[in-house]
Amino acid sequence: MTTGRQATAAVLSVLLLLAGCGGDDGGDGTLRVAAAASLTDVVDGLSAVLEDDDDPLRVEVDLGGSSTLARQIVEGAPADLFLSADAATVEQVVDAGLAAGEVLPFASNHLVLVVPAGNPGGVRSLDDLARDELLVGRCAPEVPCGRLALAELDESGIDDAADTEEPDVRSLLVKVAEGELDAALVYATDVAAAGDDVEVVVDERLDRRTEYQAVRIDGGDIEAAERFLRLLRGPAGESLLAALGFEAP
Repeated sequence: MTTGRQATAAVLSVLLLLAGCGGDDGGDGTLRVAAAASLTDVVDGLSAVLEDDDDPLRVEVDLGGSSTLARQIVEGAPADLFLSADAATVEQVVDAGLAAGEVLPFASNHLVLVVPAGNPGGVRSLDDLARDELLVGRCAPEVPCGRLALAELDESGIDDAADTEEPDVRSLLVKVAEGELDAALVYATDVAAAGDDVEVVVDERLDRRTEYQAVRIDGGDIEAAERFLRLLRGPAGESLLAALGFEAP
């Protein structure tokens, strides 16, 4: 399956020129980022910039469903920075007293209806998700993409009787791309990640957006987290997010 790393590579040279990360921030030279799976290519691209900086910063990344990552942080998993696919999940970390400083929005995304290349199930709209003969997937309800999908389906009065509920959106995308599912609701940015292995079925009822938010973790390396955030929310990050299909918060 082709991935968004191709898009990342296309803009990486520009990011290196724009970044200007600076080398006066100290720290132990390692940043631990817990990030939503839908941000895989964003984190990969920005990590490459930081690791190529005059004062290199090694980035260790834990990717997964936002809700899983938040729970792990609350339970004591080490992290310096948390990048969540929605505000509600960040709130769990804030409520636990683990936020260091303000919560920072940096991008938004929306769901699309995706099918394998060639659309073997003949899916034409959201309504087809209720067809018994189709294999349908969505993210688990506790994950931001799952909550968003259920809200969209509920508003349209559709019971998809999902055949699988995946822990994160990239896991769901892989099953569609490999033909294990006839249809699923994933983020618009994930379509680019799958390349020609999937197709989008347009349904104008899919109009909700989720806001991505970042928060530094109390007790973590705040200076290292700041370096990543300056890159993410500056021209370099904006260029990469736009290239990968993310929208402004």
